[in-house]
Amino acid sequence: MGFTPKSGLFLGGSCVAAIAAVGSIFELSSGQPELGSFATSLILGLSLPIGVLCFYAAVRSANANS
Repeated sequence: MGFTPKSGLFLGGSCVAAIAAVGSIFELSSGQPELGSFATSLILGLSLPIGVLCFYAAVRSANANS
């Protein structure tokens, strides 16, 4: 098993980014985002690639240690 604290940290970051993305989608679909459309869109636009990159880094880190 190659799970390390480093891969766990990346996986946690991926989870947080995914939660932010889903929350932003719900906020934008409601029509009245609390932070405004621009800020919510910015959060969505940043959280998607960050989530994918963190997940990729977690998998690479786990595979490197197995």
